[in-house]
Amino acid sequence: MNSTVSGKSGTWRNWAGNVTARPAREVTPASVEELSAAVRQAAEDGLRVKAVGTGHSFTAAAATDGVLIRPQLLTGIRKVDREAGTVTVEAGTPLKRLNLALAREGLSLTNMGDIMEQTVSGAVSTGTHGTGRDSASIAAQITGLELVTADGSVLSCSEKENPEVFAAARVGIGALGIITAITFSVEPTFLLTAREEPMSFDEVTGSFDELFAENEHFEFYWFPHTGNCNTKRNNRSAGPERPVGTVRGLFEDEFLSNGVFQVANYVGRAVPATIPSIAKISSRALSARTYTDIPYKVFTSPRRVRFTEMEFAVPREALVETLRELKAMVDRSPLRISFPVEVRTAPADDITLSTASGRDTAYIAVHMFRGTPYQAYFSAAERIFTAHEGRPHWGKVHTRDAEYFADVYPRFGEFTELRDRLDPERRFGNDYLRRMLGE
Repeated sequence: MNSTVSGKSGTWRNWAGNVTARPAREVTPASVEELSAAVRQAAEDGLRVKAVGTGHSFTAAAATDGVLIRPQLLTGIRKVDREAGTVTVEAGTPLKRLNLALAREGLSLTNMGDIMEQTVSGAVSTGTHGTGRDSASIAAQITGLELVTADGSVLSCSEKENPEVFAAARVGIGALGIITAITFSVEPTFLLTAREEPMSFDEVTGSFDELFAENEHFEFYWFPHTGNCNTKRNNRSAGPERPVGTVRGLFEDEFLSNGVFQVANYVGRAVPATIPSIAKISSRALSARTYTDIPYKVFTSPRRVRFTEMEFAVPREALVETLRELKAMVDRSPLRISFPVEVRTAPADDITLSTASGRDTAYIAVHMFRGTPYQAYFSAAERIFTAHEGRPHWGKVHTRDAEYFADVYPRFGEFTELRDRLDPERRFGNDYLRRMLGE
């Protein structure tokens, strides 16, 4: 047996450092069979079980005082099916490794989020998404998954096999079982041309519908305390490849977006009064640029400056009004916000608790530099988001609960009934899920 069971109860911390847990023991299974055995053993010992990826969630979704499963030995591609256009990958595989492996095979996901540090199972379980007019979240690109359930059995799910579990477990927040493998729909590698350019807040919000309709992937960042935005349009291209030059990439993506930005945030945290001036400079630091590359090099970028984040999904038609309310709130408040607000979109999907379930969606994400008090800003933002029936990202800070979700998710009862059937003893439960889903 290659699995490691650690009897010592070390402290687990998430990436942002805002969540800690002290599990009774840690297990690193080397196979699906060992994972099943660990779940059965936990049941015998009366302990709850949670799997944790890279800890990129800002919520306590993966926290446990029971058995912590670390999936880093369950990695790599199991199968490439070129005829079906699918790839089956082990659940502990980081997205970064999946993207590199797919590129070597001449394949790519259709859409992805803007970072690739997470494991595939962590990313899909919390509803990680990028931006897209027609192409949806990572979970919406799943055609099958394998799940270890509360009694240790292994369940295969797809549209044909256990379809009701498939509908829910693609964004299951770890409540239905532990994912061990995922089958994604993929396509031959293609090129994207990215066009990044500054625009004013009024310009972007005034022409948002056209910008959305004209581009396969449109997103923008608004810098609080300014009327400035940075926009990014990604569209398929016939080529040729024109990647960002090494020197320019290092300067803009590493030095400006990470290095200088980090220093600016340290200054802002120490002297909040400087933030509006810093914001005006930051929002103009990145000049317009256009480049063409393979998808993961265009969709994703390094994020080295640590922060705390809240993100809500609102109906797409409510985006502009919601954003204008957010800007008005910041403008009239004493808040000092050093991080830009990120805006993306996704088409409606059919996943039970996906933030885009059953409705065309826009996402608004607010951030605060790590170590800066965020409660006042996030509370004020959350009031605006919830007034528009916003659905919080499952892995980001929010204060919503089961009663609220029952109102904003038409299929919420479908998910909780399935959970009652698959995990009646709440083997995969924790305090976060109790608040999200009820007892």
